[in-house]
Amino acid sequence: MGTMIYSKGVYINRCYDELNLSSPDLITEIHREYIKAGAEIIETNTYGASRLRLAAQGLDDKLLDINVNAVRLARKATESAKHDVFIAGAISPLGVRIEPYGPTSIDEARELFKEQVAALLEGGPGKGVDCFVLETFHDLAEMQQAIRAVRELCDHVIFAQMTINEQGETAFGTSPEIFTQRLDAWLSPDGADVIGLNCSVGPQIILEATEKMRAHTTRRLSAQPNAGNPREVSGRKMYLASPEYVAKYAKRLINSGVKFIGGCCGTTPEHIKLVVDAVRALSPGRRTISSVHVEEQATKVDPVPFAERSRFANKIANGEFVTSVEIVPPKGCDASAMIKGVRTLKEAGVDAVNVPDGPRAQSRMGALAVSLIIEQQVGMEAVTHYACRDRNLLGMFSDLLGAAALGLRNFLLVTGDPPKMGPYPDATAVFDIDSIGLCNLVNRLNHGIDPGGNPIGKPTQFVIGVGVNPGALDLDYELRRFEWKVEAGAEYAITQPVFDTAQLKTFLKRIEHCRIPIIPGIWPLTSFRNAEFLNNEVPGVSVPDAVLERMRKAEDGAAALKEGVTIAQEMLAEVRPYVQGVQVSAPFGKIPHALEVFEVLK
Repeated sequence: MGTMIYSKGVYINRCYDELNLSSPDLITEIHREYIKAGAEIIETNTYGASRLRLAAQGLDDKLLDINVNAVRLARKATESAKHDVFIAGAISPLGVRIEPYGPTSIDEARELFKEQVAALLEGGPGKGVDCFVLETFHDLAEMQQAIRAVRELCDHVIFAQMTINEQGETAFGTSPEIFTQRLDAWLSPDGADVIGLNCSVGPQIILEATEKMRAHTTRRLSAQPNAGNPREVSGRKMYLASPEYVAKYAKRLINSGVKFIGGCCGTTPEHIKLVVDAVRALSPGRRTISSVHVEEQATKVDPVPFAERSRFANKIANGEFVTSVEIVPPKGCDASAMIKGVRTLKEAGVDAVNVPDGPRAQSRMGALAVSLIIEQQVGMEAVTHYACRDRNLLGMFSDLLGAAALGLRNFLLVTGDPPKMGPYPDATAVFDIDSIGLCNLVNRLNHGIDPGGNPIGKPTQFVIGVGVNPGALDLDYELRRFEWKVEAGAEYAITQPVFDTAQLKTFLKRIEHCRIPIIPGIWPLTSFRNAEFLNNEVPGVSVPDAVLERMRKAEDGAAALKEGVTIAQEMLAEVRPYVQGVQVSAPFGKIPHALEVFEVLK
């Protein structure tokens, strides 16, 4: 549908689903072209007509009208057909991540699907859709909720179609054998529903995956490959697989056991016409169901005990007070000055070095590389801050496996500051998942499974830390997020710089029901201007008026530095009985001033 709409001159910045309202004749014409080519099932023009996808275009208030009209247009197109044509309601993933990697719960996801399902059923038999195509899903958890949404409203046949990559797996690494078994268990017990594949790849990879699927279900199979992989031609994405090529593979798909054959991106009515001609006389090949059961999901293994993962974790587990200093990674590629400072910290007996990951969206040496340099060249443990801003889910997965292989253990998982805060405000932010989703990912790795629930072999041994802000403007929301982080697997937390000890104590009381070791951040102020900057320009940091006044009265230079250290020492002494450690920042690289704060512990 998208290919045909684009070919008729509609630019991709339009909402193609909205054309059901503004250009109904165009949509009806496209349906008729496919019916004339021999299509026996046509999909409604509703791939992106769920609430969240429409909301991105400011059209969520038109959800019902768009879906109802889509069915009406498809029905209208069948009136002149010379053969029976069924109407399938097209439903795609929601376009957001659901738990455990996103903020949308499974119940919310199911309700969002139900809303679109209900709209496609509007009008009852003969007016609503005849069946549903749940297509281009890569997340089995989301597919399960879409299936449940349909089943809660009707008993229509469901085509449950996953999408795979060139390796023949979903984006989460789930194999065809595993997702076939899972879908088989979730669909109707009478066997009427269909399991299939669509989109992302061309006919050859779809065929290879289908051959793996057929041994694990007695249900009918469907296949809707793209017209090959898209290639960039003069700035456009083009699908170059010819109708003849697609038709040839359609025969092979039928012979492999596929019952329903069609096309996805790039397949025009000409492709479908040749497919119809090619497979008209064929019957699906016979399938032998394998007696070998492939494990549907890796069994979680017990993680390495917390105390055994690192020296830093061991001290926390044994109730010892841990000390750490946050440094600033180098701006360039020369780490010699940083290494010299870290050696000073080691000689002073500090337990770990905190390595921020592009704080305030500044461009500096990467936290993973800096942490590895510190551990290898100094022999001191690092607490690696790892932000979601710059990486998608799969990139994080790869990074974390590499970090585990290199021996990095202590992590502080954060969402990350937006690029607009830094020197490159137009840089693209990813934010594929947030820190809660990242906690879930790392926790699963510690249990020996990947994002798709597949085994990774030896589990990772990460010490899972998270950030928290006791002085958040919306403290109730901050507390909810903290609860979710703990539920996701957080094992300790480091706070934003604390300048109000009463505020921290209040926060500690409110998290007693989900308490994990808390390590407050302490920042030795260097001047009144520094205090003003932190208070007014650093998100999540609040400097009380009393502290600001003390720094204002201090003279510039040495007197201000001394007063800043004194304030930091007072705060540390006051909160020490309530917390499990401290992270002291080294402002502007002033490591000696950070070490002075620790003198109060002697």
